[in-house]
Amino acid sequence: MEVKIGVLHTPREIVLETGQSAEEVEQAVAEALTGKAPLLSLVDEHGRKVLVPADRLAYVELGEAAPRKVGFGAL
Repeated sequence: MEVKIGVLHTPREIVLETGQSAEEVEQAVAEALTGKAPLLSLVDEHGRKVLVPADRLAYVELGEAAPRKVGFGAL
């Protein structure tokens, strides 16, 4: 699943592909926003951990991963 995270006072967003379900990501975001967790912590497909301070979250966009096209097909 593709996750886009907007950070306050930062012009670029963080984009990562994660193997976590939408429910797991949504729960992690909710815990960060309610103050249960000081950081939003997500793990990408390569095992790297992304940490964002909860008070700096502007938005989190969840979306399905688009299948990658391979080959030399006609457009």
